[in-house]
Amino acid sequence: MTTPSALAGLTRAGVSIWLDDLDRQRIASGDLARLIREDEVRGVTTNPTIFAKALAGAGSAYAAQVTELAQSGASVDDAVRSLTTTDVRDACDVFAPLWRESDGVDGRVSIEVDPRLARDTDGTILQARLLHGMVDRGNVLIKIPGSD
Repeated sequence: MTTPSALAGLTRAGVSIWLDDLDRQRIASGDLARLIREDEVRGVTTNPTIFAKALAGAGSAYAAQVTELAQSGASVDDAVRSLTTTDVRDACDVFAPLWRESDGVDGRVSIEVDPRLARDTDGTILQARLLHGMVDRGNVLIKIPGSD
């Protein structure tokens, strides 16, 4: 019998542990599934800084898609959006059993609307709908950045 982790104890106490880190290697290696299974991680959040770190640190994991996007003439913004929504979609698939098991309480994966749209209501709504459609998973959580 394995000893439950401290994070698993927190989950049993009613705390939903979210990972603040996502990259393609974590998904492909099975590490994300392991964190869900062994440490009872209940969701994952992303943002532009997390994806910049992922792209810089695990470039080879993204190489084929980057090449394809470059050959298709995708703009930088479109390429980044494609790369990030692919990771979020794949992470949503990993979390899907937890999402179903918890009746949608847990098992979510977030993606953030471009913070440059913080003062553009129409642009924010449009991009939120675009991201939701590109990810196309019920357990995606669209975050809306704010500014004072």
